[in-house]
Amino acid sequence: MELSKTEEQLMQYLWKLEKAFMKELLDAYPEPRPATTTVATLLKRMIGKGFVDYKTYGKSREYYPLVKKEDYFSKHVNGLIKTFFNDSASQFASFFTRKTDLTKEELQELKSIIDQEIKSK
Repeated sequence: MELSKTEEQLMQYLWKLEKAFMKELLDAYPEPRPATTTVATLLKRMIGKGFVDYKTYGKSREYYPLVKKEDYFSKHVNGLIKTFFNDSASQFASFFTRKTDLTKEELQELKSIIDQEIKSK
């Protein structure tokens, strides 16, 4: 299951905060902040999708992510590779290195990361 863009934005704040009450989530947004009811609706949908849960303290709820940011991002990247690059990591890497404005230093750093990953396999 995927998050909508607005849910994903809220999830980014929750990942950063690790756990938060409604006021803390609202404070994380830039001005103009969304209405409390809007954030509450997003949280309800995200709970239903299994991305978020909460602990109750009296009348307050402390929300926390159930999905790690790295796991969510990894799933998206793998989906991107499958959908747009014929399930070929090589095609993705070729596109990424040719069609982005990476400097020579950044490319060398990527090469170093790849070389290190090869050694560990």
